Amino acid sequence: VNGVKPDMVSLGNGSSECTKATVHAFGGPDVQLVVPDPTFDSAEVYAKSIGMKVVKVRLNAAHQLDIPAMKKAVEAFPGKSLVYLCNPNNPTATITPDSEIAPWINSAPASVTFLFDEAYHEYVTDPRYQSAVKWVQAGKPNVIVTRTFSKIHALAGLRIGYTLAAPATTAHLNESCSIDNTNIAAAVAANASLQDTAFIQRSLQATALARQITTKALDELGLEYLPSQANFMLHRVKGSSAAYREEMKKRHVMVGRPFDHYDGWNRLTLGTPGEMTAFVAVLKDMRRQGLV
Repeated sequence: VNGVKPDMVSLGNGSSECTKATVHAFGGPDVQLVVPDPTFDSAEVYAKSIGMKVVKVRLNAAHQLDIPAMKKAVEAFPGKSLVYLCNPNNPTATITPDSEIAPWINSAPASVTFLFDEAYHEYVTDPRYQSAVKWVQAGKPNVIVTRTFSKIHALAGLRIGYTLAAPATTAHLNESCSIDNTNIAAAVAANASLQDTAFIQRSLQATALARQITTKALDELGLEYLPSQANFMLHRVKGSSAAYREEMKKRHVMVGRPFDHYDGWNRLTLGTPGEMTAFVAVLKDMRRQGLV
């Protein structure tokens, strides 16, 4: 799987543990963590727990990772840097094209370690995207990729994820992982899910239909949304995000949490087509009441 050898794979209790192991193995008080803003916050949480400096870099105007600005933050720091790149990014569901990322990876010194979070990799259809696994396959020691079984494989409750990295990098990561961190049920289920390509295809088709149902309604209502390359999307709402969440909660619909710089936007998980049809009905009813 993924075109790598067994000694290039490290299992974790969910990809969150893989992120924690990476931060602990390659971080420290004299290392800075550079992250997009907003993004999935696990790397930041783990970095702060060990006294690392965290530098947040706003997304660019296209709601993508601002690679030039992140590179500038790295070059301005005299020590080592760990760079977290969530691609597709959470909560925006946007991809950052390989053409923007590759030049930096190919030219970065050994003092810069790149952690790619590819939790939503399987959902991507945009041809501008490329997985960072290609650098792992090429043996680059400063590129680490995390993947999860919680999304397309639907095993979130069993807690299993993995990292892909060069053999020496993987060995160093394993020193920071918990002992016996993968339970047998999760391991067996994960292996079975990799073989169940029919389920994966059904899930991708259902997500695509759910996205189509949702974007059609948002278009009809004139609500802006970002192009989604994941199983969720980010769309505009009328007024504050907090007020929107509260109104949805009154109607028994749970929607996304707040994110810095994105008040007036809502992160919406794409459920089944039936669930999204029900969501659209609630959304349109709120429009009739002048609430969105």
